[in-house]
Amino acid sequence: MEKDLTTSLVDRQNVLNNPYAIKAIQDNLDIKFVNFRGTLYVTKQQSAEFYGVDIKTITRCLASNEAELRFNGYTILQGDDLMAFKASVLRDIDVPKNTPKLGLFDFRSFLNLGMLLTTSEKAKQLRAMMLDVVIATITQKAGGSTKYINRRDRNYVISALSEENYHQKLAETIRDCLAGQEDEKYQLVMDLIYKAVFREKADEYKRLLDLSETDNLRRTLYAEVLVAVSSFENATAEAIKTRFTENGLLTVKDADDIVVELSQNPLVKPVVEDARTKMASRDNALRNVYHGNLAAYIRAVMPDEYQKFIGNLSVDFDKLLDENKDVLEHLKQ
Repeated sequence: MEKDLTTSLVDRQNVLNNPYAIKAIQDNLDIKFVNFRGTLYVTKQQSAEFYGVDIKTITRCLASNEAELRFNGYTILQGDDLMAFKASVLRDIDVPKNTPKLGLFDFRSFLNLGMLLTTSEKAKQLRAMMLDVVIATITQKAGGSTKYINRRDRNYVISALSEENYHQKLAETIRDCLAGQEDEKYQLVMDLIYKAVFREKADEYKRLLDLSETDNLRRTLYAEVLVAVSSFENATAEAIKTRFTENGLLTVKDADDIVVELSQNPLVKPVVEDARTKMASRDNALRNVYHGNLAAYIRAVMPDEYQKFIGNLSVDFDKLLDENKDVLEHLKQ
């Protein structure tokens, strides 16, 4: 899905929250910043010159988006701070001597400004470059493909092993307690669970992630989504077993009723909503995949999440697999 940084706050914040993309963009940008107390800044005038607009355009943009720009690093100096700034940058930039306050953009807020300037051709070019750099950086950090970027979360292995056990339990329960052809009834029940958790059938999810027929859908799910799926699988298996004991073989319609009932359980709702938020938000930011059925759950991915999947907190799943072959081999598939 084509992203429009001028209209989407979430997409803007996803760029600005990604420290690796920000570093790569900074390395490819030719503009002179000044260092003040360990942070790089440019003035409103410098920003106007870079983006090829007049200072009034910058002022109007600030007036309309000040909260967002301040959140991302825009600051106003006055008093002693302004005096210290003037003294430290006197030789680098021209600051009016008598100005009572001065607005400064750090690098993130400077990029944020470029995402909001709709009339600047330079800003338009920068937005396109930013999106390209983000995709390239995430793909490179993920090892060349984002299909299994979920596995870089160190919590993935534990969640996947747990889900595997619950999944096997449900598969056996479907086989023994539901009427119908084995493969068909299994797929129908799994579709019910997937729809309950993230509002998409298996085929729709595979299409969005461009998975092949042989790709295992569950192997692409984030740890928190696997927890939600495990909860549903276990609860569904237990409910089917109970009704089977009371009434004999169940139909797929009976299983549907069970899943609907479980989805309305207030104890399940927080787990499911957390899974929806994380899947929709992370896929949007990390895989460039938009889940339309979960649009209301999409938020910006936080900096610590980038660290979890492409940064210092991430793990190399294949290396981990090699070190624990006997336990993890079935998760490779």
